Amino acid sequence: MKHITIGILAHVDAGKTTLSEGLLYTAGSIRQLGRVDDQNAFLDNNHMERDRGITIFSKPARFALQDGTVTLLDTPGHVDFSAEMERALQVLDYAVLVVSAADGVQSHTETLWQLFAYYDIPVFLFINKMDMPDTDRGRIMQELQEKLSDACVDFMAEPESVMEAAAVCEEDLLERFLQDGTLEDADVIRLIRQRKLFPCYFGSALKMQGVETFLKGLWQYTEPGQYGDEFGARVYKISRDEQGNRLTHLKVTGGRLQARQLLQGKKQLQTDAGDEEQIWSEKINQIRFYSGEKYTTAKEAKAGEICAVTGLSHTYPGEGLGFMEHDEVPILEPVLTYRIFLEPDWDVRRALPLLKQLEEEEPELHIIWDETLKELHAQVMGEVQIEVIRQQLFDRYRMHVTFGEGNIVYKETIAAPVIGMGHFEPLRHYAEVHLLLEPGEPESGLVFDTNCSEDMLSKNWQRLILTHLQEKKHRGVLTGSEITDMRISVIAGKAHVKHTEGGDFRQATYRAVRQGLRQAETILLEPYYSFRLELPTEQLGRAMTDMERMSAKLNAPDSSGEYAVLAGEAPVATIRSYQKDLSAYTGGKGKMSCQLCGYRPCHNTEEVVAQIGYDPDLDYAATADSVFTAHGSGYIVPWNEVADHVHVDNGYSLEGKQSPEDDYAEPMTAAMGRRMRYDTEYSMGEEEIRSILGQAGGANRNQKKNWIRQRKRVVSSTDSRGPVAYKRSAEKYLLVDGYNIVFAWDELNELAKDNIDAARDRLMDILCNYQAYMGMTLILVFDAYKVKGGIGQMLDYHNIHVVYTKEAETADQYIEKLAHNMGREHDVTVATSDGLEQLIIRGQGCKLWSAREFYAEVKRVEEAIRRQVE
Repeated sequence: MKHITIGILAHVDAGKTTLSEGLLYTAGSIRQLGRVDDQNAFLDNNHMERDRGITIFSKPARFALQDGTVTLLDTPGHVDFSAEMERALQVLDYAVLVVSAADGVQSHTETLWQLFAYYDIPVFLFINKMDMPDTDRGRIMQELQEKLSDACVDFMAEPESVMEAAAVCEEDLLERFLQDGTLEDADVIRLIRQRKLFPCYFGSALKMQGVETFLKGLWQYTEPGQYGDEFGARVYKISRDEQGNRLTHLKVTGGRLQARQLLQGKKQLQTDAGDEEQIWSEKINQIRFYSGEKYTTAKEAKAGEICAVTGLSHTYPGEGLGFMEHDEVPILEPVLTYRIFLEPDWDVRRALPLLKQLEEEEPELHIIWDETLKELHAQVMGEVQIEVIRQQLFDRYRMHVTFGEGNIVYKETIAAPVIGMGHFEPLRHYAEVHLLLEPGEPESGLVFDTNCSEDMLSKNWQRLILTHLQEKKHRGVLTGSEITDMRISVIAGKAHVKHTEGGDFRQATYRAVRQGLRQAETILLEPYYSFRLELPTEQLGRAMTDMERMSAKLNAPDSSGEYAVLAGEAPVATIRSYQKDLSAYTGGKGKMSCQLCGYRPCHNTEEVVAQIGYDPDLDYAATADSVFTAHGSGYIVPWNEVADHVHVDNGYSLEGKQSPEDDYAEPMTAAMGRRMRYDTEYSMGEEEIRSILGQAGGANRNQKKNWIRQRKRVVSSTDSRGPVAYKRSAEKYLLVDGYNIVFAWDELNELAKDNIDAARDRLMDILCNYQAYMGMTLILVFDAYKVKGGIGQMLDYHNIHVVYTKEAETADQYIEKLAHNMGREHDVTVATSDGLEQLIIRGQGCKLWSAREFYAEVKRVEEAIRRQVE
């Protein structure tokens, strides 16, 4: 019998819960349609959800459909509960992405799309609210194909058109379609399962328009998963019922799960020596199939089914059971940490175990008791989640808590490779570990490896070192924040035949990490939001000024019509409360959406370090010093002297190891489009810009030393106080915004889709021909503003000059600087279609060509060259 698990996901207020109601009603699972506004939706059954009108907890609903069953998981749409949503993705066969026709693709929609790709989930799309005015099906399809995937296909179009669009996904299918004129359902099912095709349906869930068609298509073009006979399960959620029973929600991924079955798993125990891993064994008491707030019990659950079980006390979200040994690590994590204040009648010893129970259900909370500061801390996604947590604690335990002001969750990484050494040798103990710490790619986390000869250190000891590296979160030495984006490799070590115990290598490993960090150049990282502002056009200037003050990196604004759109990236620390300011100065007309886009080098490192005031020498729980023994007693060796005392020569040299600077020494053309390593910032000054301009001009003017001359004032003879003019030189200059032209010219744009380097080279060749005919100084400018540590680079390519901007500087900013320096003194033309840049360029006295006009000019010259050749 066919059984599938589908999840419904969307950005907030897209109508996700309303669609869930419509599907359940159409399938006959509920007799009456509920509404979020009426607080009677079938799946929003928690009083907090009904009061707020949003989904907070993911919940299943089971219903029969034709010859099978469907488990539907309704998930939260609010960004504060993204972690709850992500946990549900781990058990889905298919996802249903709901997009509001009125709002289109939002930033949270794009985040969901990236998560679907990460978890390899096939996707159906339902475009909701098509009953609203000014909704255009063709425009929406175009937006979906541009922002999500060109494999999004309107499945409510004519059948032949749908089959043709599906056939285009594979060459073999296209040949068969051209021959037979149709495709089998099995072909379409396979394309959807392989994420090569994304069916799109349109309707209004509130008015039940298109819901039945969508449900039929969902059943027709899906297939159940393939499972083996060996038992396996994936835990995706922990909760408690009204009686306080602990529920483990899971999906059976192989074999069968039976009541009273004995299960085993691993748990981490915190001891004085560190975290230790233990095996637990427990029996399942009860198997429940939930549908809304009600459930039925069963003796077993088959592979592919979602259920909740009682009797397990050590499970956690993401855990794999049975043959599913690999645990799923979430991508979305909180970026704010808050101090929790208890009421006077609650002491920490009584409150902490209850808070830890809540942490079992919401692992991203990371409840921590800081013994030194005597403070409770938790990590949360935002203000709405804080309100929900406070309500949960009061409802369950009658515990009143308040939260302090949120602080940013910083992280640390290193700028260059370094070797860390740790030695632990108190009397009758022995272990020595040497580690290579290297910078990793941004967002890569920590990667552990071993590159040590087994002749030096046996494989068992090396595996133990890797276990100790993985078992805890290592703190950095700058602010005490968690380290990330590093590769740590075991390169040497030593054990004693008689005296070495497992705990000895734990101590040596921790000290080696710490000693390496004390030597390294540390980079402080902070979280960044990608943001999108929609506001009245007349307020755009205010918004851009605010964003610059908040250290944001802006994309070119779109200011067509009455409203403008401004997007970019900004530190969470500066932009997190901007919505209030935006609403105030736009009179409530401005909207802002934010989504975490990762960690970047901190914009105010010195200020943050001073504010946190972390002293690594006083962090005795994370010491970098080593312990040696001489004359029958142990003694401490400070971290900066350990290298002179270690017993092993690792034979390793850092010479030739690529550092971040090496990454940027290569031509930046090879680095474009690639994620680069972190490095410290460098700012190119005005004199260097003038020098570069001088080099460019000299190449085409017989090595003339300068092509920015001193300005000469020409004063009217009739009035010494009259207007000032500037004498223009006869020298002509053409500044070209490289990527703006690449993506504006059809030929280059098509080439860029396959190979951006090829498109860039092709433009350079075209402009070489153009310059040779016209004779002006031609400077082609490309963005390299995302290249960390880039200091700007200028290359001579035949007879033109190619500039790659420095880090944090876009091509249009660079061209604006040149225009300001040269515009009133020289004959300067700028080729760009950037609207904002055009306004600035005109104000500097430069001539302007749009991308279309420049294309026509280039074609005119090419035709003239062709005629001369003939």
